[in-house]
Amino acid sequence: MNIRVMEWFTGKPEDISAEKEKPVFSAINKTKRSEESLYLSKTGLEGDEQADKKSHGGPEKAVCVYPWEHYAYWNRTLEEALPHGGFGENITVQNGVEEDVMIGDVFRWGEAVVEISQPREPCYKIAKRHGIKKLPLYVRETSYSGYYLRVRQAGNVEKRQPLHLETRTTSLSVAGVNRITYHSEDPAEVEEALECAALSEEWKKSLHKKLNKLKNKH
Repeated sequence: MNIRVMEWFTGKPEDISAEKEKPVFSAINKTKRSEESLYLSKTGLEGDEQADKKSHGGPEKAVCVYPWEHYAYWNRTLEEALPHGGFGENITVQNGVEEDVMIGDVFRWGEAVVEISQPREPCYKIAKRHGIKKLPLYVRETSYSGYYLRVRQAGNVEKRQPLHLETRTTSLSVAGVNRITYHSEDPAEVEEALECAALSEEWKKSLHKKLNKLKNKH
């Protein structure tokens, strides 16, 4: 399996609030990079920053990935042409939709080695960027979330180089994690997802809370 990088983006924190609103700092408005090569460190692409480091970035969320295939759906559904990078992703990719990639998939990308750690959790900042209040809800409903990569080996990466799948150790897809997290009422499914060693600890915290609620309900 090869995932093609179509475009890549980095951003710096800025105030994205409307006039007279409380300031909201975010790096979701990323800039398209024209370079053919960038350095990928353990915490992200060269030049990329985060405003809210609790929710974005760090070793478990070093690179945000969004599938190019979804843009046609959003443009049609929202009747608005969203630009690539519109979901705050670092790389817009082809041939890597959530149903087809698994938590823990390890890819070689140039000199670097990366691993899928969790889905991207939609937050209010994508709603604010596009002026669509329910956009995070629509993302949860469709599972068109994108996902994060942790960097197992830093190094130079090139846009023309695909992410080449080297190792697949689980059958838990990114779409599967989304479905279990947002829609499943089966405690056994949640427990099975929690057994996935490659799933980030932060996402597991959410699943533990969900599991406790389901057990109390039953």
